[in-house]
Amino acid sequence: MKKQLYKWIFFRLMGWKIEGSIDPAMQKCVMMVMPHTSAHDFYLGIFTRGITGLEMNWVGKKELFRFPLGFYFRYMGGEPLDRTGGLNKVDSIAAIFQRKETFRLAVLPEGTRKKTDALKTGFYYIALKANVPIIPVAFDFGKKVVNLGKPLMPTGNLEEDLLILNKHFIGVLGKVPEKGFKV
Repeated sequence: MKKQLYKWIFFRLMGWKIEGSIDPAMQKCVMMVMPHTSAHDFYLGIFTRGITGLEMNWVGKKELFRFPLGFYFRYMGGEPLDRTGGLNKVDSIAAIFQRKETFRLAVLPEGTRKKTDALKTGFYYIALKANVPIIPVAFDFGKKVVNLGKPLMPTGNLEEDLLILNKHFIGVLGKVPEKGFKV
């Protein structure tokens, strides 16, 4: 019932489409979601998750997962990030991949909704350390399309892999285009 409601709102009322797909057999991946220029990106992610029926996750500091909102955040795919024991973020998140059977992590490499000239590369190193593919996901407000790209297994050559991944975002417009990362 919820899936049908999501489809009706997303496709009929909002006029959006989803192009591409993520193979449900791919239980673990890092989703590189761009551009991130508005808080509207959040509900696009929620609708995409609900319509595809795939578990999609995010991480937040462990303090967010306390009562009373902890249950809701977990329900929405959240995973608390515990950096005790001297682990950095990459190692901490790679450890989550190791202990979870299914973990499709959505990451916003721009790191902010403000204009940025460089991507944060943590998503890449998380995928490399966890030995999982990266899937580019474009929220294109110009065409009203969520485009799910093809998986790329990171090779360790950041520059070459980013050239391949960034091709997915050419011509894509965020909700506030002037704030989007220029590919």
